Amino acid sequence: MSHSVNYKLWTVCMIQKENKVLLLDRQHDNFKGFIPPGGKVEFPESIVESAIREVKEETGLEVSNLIFKGLYEYVNPVAMDRYMIFNYITKDFKGELLEDAPEGKAVWVDIEEAYSLPMQESIRRRFPLFFEDRTFEIQVEWNHEENKEGKVTIKNT
Repeated sequence: MSHSVNYKLWTVCMIQKENKVLLLDRQHDNFKGFIPPGGKVEFPESIVESAIREVKEETGLEVSNLIFKGLYEYVNPVAMDRYMIFNYITKDFKGELLEDAPEGKAVWVDIEEAYSLPMQESIRRRFPLFFEDRTFEIQVEWNHEENKEGKVTIKNT
């Protein structure tokens, strides 16, 4: 008997300005910390269109020339879930930052200082990889019983 896998697609877009990046100071729900803008891919939009839309909704900025940096995914073999997060970076943007951003205040943070900020483990794990001249693929196997991360596999290409 075969069970179908539930695929859920998300995006993250790091916006870089010289030695700074734009992060959201997210303080609601159980996903607190500093995170790059991003969110769920809406069907039937393309993945890069989703990243552009999410940045606009969460920061007010219009980004272009996104560069694909890598795939971060969670697989839960028990629930048959696969969450795929497509990660981008860009230095090309225009517009004004939203005063009252929905996901948290957007702040320009020095890249070196960002490492000492409160951050979800999943963000911290891939943060330095955005600034390398290669792509990454990270797979996290979710431990369904304990509701936490299990085995983590990181590949850089």
